[in-house]
Amino acid sequence: MTDQLPDMTLERELRSRGYRSIAGIDEAGRGALAGPVVAAAVVLDLANIPAGLNDSKKLSWKRREELYEEIHALARVAFASVSTRMIEEINVLAATMKAMTSACGKLSSSPDYVLVDGNQLPRDLGSPAHSVTRGDTLSVSIAAASIIAKVERDRMMIRLAKDFPAYGWHRNKGYGTAGHMEAISAAGITCHHRRTFAPVKAFDVQDRLY
Repeated sequence: MTDQLPDMTLERELRSRGYRSIAGIDEAGRGALAGPVVAAAVVLDLANIPAGLNDSKKLSWKRREELYEEIHALARVAFASVSTRMIEEINVLAATMKAMTSACGKLSSSPDYVLVDGNQLPRDLGSPAHSVTRGDTLSVSIAAASIIAKVERDRMMIRLAKDFPAYGWHRNKGYGTAGHMEAISAAGITCHHRRTFAPVKAFDVQDRLY
C-alpha cells in the first residue's frame, strides 16, 4: 500500500469560505549543520496542479527537479534564505520564521490565506494563516513549497561544495551524515557551519575555522 499523496482538502475548505489565493509555505535546512535555511511560498492554480506533488523528502532528486520546473510554470512562486550567520545570531527557529515571512512577502501579490507547514506561525505574514502539522504530506500547496525550498537549498549547497570540497555538501547538503562529521573532525569547521548546534559545538575547532 502506497502512502496517500497530499490533496486539496484544506484548499477546498478555504475556497468554500471565500479565500481564492491560497499560499503554501515550507522550509528546508532547519536541521542541517551547515548552510542557510530556505523557505518557499507557492500559490497554486488549483485547476492546474502538477501531478504527483508530495513531501520533497519522499521524492527522488530527478522527480523533485521535474516538479520544480512544473511548479514554476504553473504557479506563483517565491523563496527566501537566511544565512548561517543570522541563524547563529537569532537561533534557527527565528531564522526559519524570518525566511517564511520573507518568502511570502516576495510573492507577486499577497495571498488571501496562508497554510504553513509545522506547528508555529511566523509573525507579520500579512494574511490570515494557520499552521499544519505534517502539512507537506497533507496539502498540495505546502508540498509544492517543500519542493521549491528543497531544490533551491540543495543548489546552494552544491555551489558551496565547490569552495569547501572536503565536506561532501554536494551529497549530504550540510546534514550530519557520518562522512560530514568525519570531515569536521579532520578539517575543522567553516564559516558556513552552525557553531551553536551541538554536533558541531562538540568539536574543539575554534582554532580551525575558515
